[in-house]
Amino acid sequence: MQTELRSVSTRRDNVPSHCDTGTSCAITIQMPNPEAVGCVERFATFLSFLLVIITFPFSLFECFKVVQEFERAVIFRLGRLRKGGARGPGLFFVLPCIDTYRKVDLRTVSFDVPPQEVLTRDSVTVAVDAVVYYRIKEPLNAVVRVADYSASTRLLAATTLRNVLGMRDLAQLLSDREAISHMMQANLDEATDPWGVEVERVEIKDVRLPVQLQRAMAAEAEADREARAKIIAAEGEIKASKALKEASLVMIDNPMALQLRYLQSLNTISAEKNSTIIFPFPHGLLENLLGGSWSKHGTVAAYLITALLEVCELKMPKIAI
Repeated sequence: MQTELRSVSTRRDNVPSHCDTGTSCAITIQMPNPEAVGCVERFATFLSFLLVIITFPFSLFECFKVVQEFERAVIFRLGRLRKGGARGPGLFFVLPCIDTYRKVDLRTVSFDVPPQEVLTRDSVTVAVDAVVYYRIKEPLNAVVRVADYSASTRLLAATTLRNVLGMRDLAQLLSDREAISHMMQANLDEATDPWGVEVERVEIKDVRLPVQLQRAMAAEAEADREARAKIIAAEGEIKASKALKEASLVMIDNPMALQLRYLQSLNTISAEKNSTIIFPFPHGLLENLLGGSWSKHGTVAAYLITALLEVCELKMPKIAI
């Protein structure tokens, strides 16, 4: 087999003692050219063409191949990658017996990253799964530089997911999913670029926490809500007290306003069909009427007011003062 050789000239100064001092020697090194085609390959190609001619037109069914719009064909001739890049879409020509080709799908492919047990930076164990979308950008690199780009991308995605999540706290993991997805996409895209693979999108699907941690977080959230509710109720009491103060100042200027408010309260109570109605009665007035302390004559006063209401034909089952 005849092999073409390439000559490489190098220039050396300070040659050994057999060369004159101050002169330069040119040394020629013969190196084999890996791109050269040998005699055997040329002969095999000639036989393949001869076979196509002899079996014409039946050989056309084996020589012409078609790839779809979303596919590309990478052709090898006797193990060597053919020049011109990937073929397609459409019709392309291959020689029988010496040419082989592989189809590469250029459409976007998605896959689920299996749930990964991740230890966060604050020592919390969580199970996280994700989904990755990628496509083939360079068909030649996807076939030549990696044995199985799909399996390699899947394994790399699982490893990258664990590495990225291990640098985050649990709070960041739950709140900054978008930032984690972008970071993971950038790392994957950089690692798979020599393979001709472009990672288009990465999404964190689910974060599963231990049951005990879920209960602790639920208790913390409930306590936080109760604290906020108490603060809101206290602020409402402050505003209500200010409004009552302003209302009392208005009622002081007009005593009839207090009486109208009293009648309105009675109307509201009677509309709800309550069995007990409370009548506010001045404490000092009862003491003056009864001539003694309220503790001794409170029951007598209650009977007097009940009798008075019965005379007025107000049917109240129970009166409390």
